[in-house]
Amino acid sequence: MLNINNIYVQYGDRIVLDRVSFAIGEKDRIGLVGVNGAGKSTLMKILARQSQPQEGNIAYPSETTIGFLHQDMNIPKGKTVIEETMTAFDEVKTIETRLAYLENHLSERTDYESDEYMRLIEEFSELNDRFQQIGGQTNLADTEKVLMGLGFKTADFQRLTDTFSGGWQMRIELAKMLLKNPHYLLLDEPTNHLDIESIIWLEYFLQNYEGCVVVISHDKTFLDNVTRRTIEIELGRVYDYKANYSRYLELRADRQEQLQNAYDNQQRDIAQKERLIERFRAKANKAKMAQSLIKELNRMERVEMEDTNDATMRLRFPPAPRSGEVVAESKGLSKSYDKNLILDNIEFQIVRGDRVAFVGKNGEGKSTLTKILVDKLQYDGDLNLGHNVFVGYYAQNQADVLQPNITVLQTIEQVAPLETTAKLRTVLGSFLFTRDDVDKKVSVLSGGERARLALACMLMRPINLLVLDEPTNHLDMRSKEVLKQALLEYDGTLLVVSHDRDFLTDLTTTTIEFANKKLKTYLGDINYFLEKRDFGSLREVSLGKNTTIAHLQANPNEQPKNTAQPIQNNNKLAINNGQPLNPERVKELKKIVQNSEKKINRLEQELKTCEQKLGDNSLFNKPEYKTLEQRHRELKSQLDEAVQEWESAEMELDKANG
Repeated sequence: MLNINNIYVQYGDRIVLDRVSFAIGEKDRIGLVGVNGAGKSTLMKILARQSQPQEGNIAYPSETTIGFLHQDMNIPKGKTVIEETMTAFDEVKTIETRLAYLENHLSERTDYESDEYMRLIEEFSELNDRFQQIGGQTNLADTEKVLMGLGFKTADFQRLTDTFSGGWQMRIELAKMLLKNPHYLLLDEPTNHLDIESIIWLEYFLQNYEGCVVVISHDKTFLDNVTRRTIEIELGRVYDYKANYSRYLELRADRQEQLQNAYDNQQRDIAQKERLIERFRAKANKAKMAQSLIKELNRMERVEMEDTNDATMRLRFPPAPRSGEVVAESKGLSKSYDKNLILDNIEFQIVRGDRVAFVGKNGEGKSTLTKILVDKLQYDGDLNLGHNVFVGYYAQNQADVLQPNITVLQTIEQVAPLETTAKLRTVLGSFLFTRDDVDKKVSVLSGGERARLALACMLMRPINLLVLDEPTNHLDMRSKEVLKQALLEYDGTLLVVSHDRDFLTDLTTTTIEFANKKLKTYLGDINYFLEKRDFGSLREVSLGKNTTIAHLQANPNEQPKNTAQPIQNNNKLAINNGQPLNPERVKELKKIVQNSEKKINRLEQELKTCEQKLGDNSLFNKPEYKTLEQRHRELKSQLDEAVQEWESAEMELDKANG
């Protein structure tokens, strides 16, 4: 167990950690949460022994091992992926050498009853246990399994690490951390550069991890699936909840409501006593009562409201100028990097008002196509933007390409029209840059602050085609919610690349999957896409019908089957047995599918809630238990009917589409 005792950290006049104390158990699954700049990464570095607090200490058990994945990794050059990843087993080599020595030494000794002999036996046993724990006998197979789980292909193993982007290099470092199997695994934003499939693989890996996991993440679903405890950092204090992220939000709201009620009640009581004291103080026959009330007030343990940081950026996109009906259209578009073909003869069309999500594994061309759309890359084939299209582009590394040596105010002045100059401080204030913050150099801003500044810069001109590539990577939960709400209210055409399921849910109406150098379109949001690809399962993403997560765990070297097929004639009505399908029927079927999906989601949630209540042993043999059972049967029946309705409509559409 790690014991954190009175940790104090202060930067300038800002107290980041105000003598915080808590303990971390050997099997804990902890989500470390808080707004950008709250001190999460600071605390993580202290836990990892990479930074020292100004006061306080951490008590570590003897021989504790810690693995720390942070955002500023520097992968050595000149090694292949497999060579660099297997440096995780340096401890294995050291232990292997020591075990060989001990085995040889013990075989030569005959003092079987001596203390020294018993000490050597004990050391051999402990080292052998550790050798097995960190995969001493299966290190190559384990390395390949983890690399493939994180999205690498077998052909990538012999490529030099230098040839991979920063996101893929982070995956190599993550693989090393997982393979080292430390007692305490500390992960700072591990999902930022992972696709959906790799995130889900990582969730399963961490759920079965033998040691402790502490993770910072802005992916709500990931936190819910991995953690069982949430530690919040707010204004220098820590608040500890024995719950995952969603439950923590509920408990936090309940605690603050209870505290507010207690505070309000006490303030009313205090005000009443003070009025009585004022009335009685001047009367001789009431003076004793007044003194009694004064003593009572002095003895009262006052309820203090906790300081909270409720500041959120205010974001509203300006009205989108009207564009032509067709916003963007391509024919025969291809893109290669040297001999590596990324997009092969693709066709697509984006219509005014479309809300499109690009999804798929990293390296399949999502960011490439967005750069082509905003004229950042050359390509082969035809791509045309429609009439009166004004593009706003937020790149995946947008926050990192800001000039570090100029101030926040100077940064936004570079992109703002002259007529808005007088309003720039107000604009920056709505993005939480207040007073002296506008004079800070970009180089000293946190990742979240740079992301907010990049968003502010993007909004300085009218936009009717908004292209966002991983916009939530450095935003905290509150900022993500604000951005999502602003996008829901945005009246232009939206195209977003993201691996954040919670952010994408209900945000878009069309999902385009990138796979095998082609595109495939799904007429629904991210949950529809996941269910469609996994035959109803949100957990087994992009695996074939007969390939499940459990199957992959049993067969770790088997690659997931990719069933995505390229779309042909994407902009035309398909034919059914040589006859065009009635357009009205197509519209009707799509409406049935959408309504059925909403109904299925609602019924599944009700069914889950009902099953949780049925699992409460205290209700067994009580009248309400039978009522719950009856409701459970009704919900299952309704769900079956909704699924049948959905399947029938989907089958008719599929047949029509050939």
